[in-house]
Amino acid sequence: MGIMVEEARTDLSDLVRKRRAQLRLSLRALAARCVDPEDPDAGPIWTHATIGNLESKTIKAPGVPELRALSVGLDLPLSLLQEAAGAQFFGIDTVWSADRETRTMVHDYWELDPDDRAKIRAIIESWGSRERRGDTP
Repeated sequence: MGIMVEEARTDLSDLVRKRRAQLRLSLRALAARCVDPEDPDAGPIWTHATIGNLESKTIKAPGVPELRALSVGLDLPLSLLQEAAGAQFFGIDTVWSADRETRTMVHDYWELDPDDRAKIRAIIESWGSRERRGDTP
């Protein structure tokens, strides 16, 4: 019996690399755009070298300010970057309901068998949106 080696996730690295290419930005140009919107006076908080390391998957997990700055630099929703970082660095997959109103985070969701994934989706769907449950804020 062989030893299973878990393949490293690259969700955030791939997202940054692909979006930077779509925007036709150099590493330096992207770094200049990456300002945390909650602390704009701090200026850019990513260097071109660090973004290059992120794209090549040789970086530690970024924090929330770094992800906020990337969301500005890449013109993408913060939640998309958080989900990609969670998957790449922590093995946590975000699973959404069909109506995109409810989500849950599941460790190694895609490693589960199809029946177990279906059970998780059924749980999410059973919660559904507040309107479907009859709850009001």
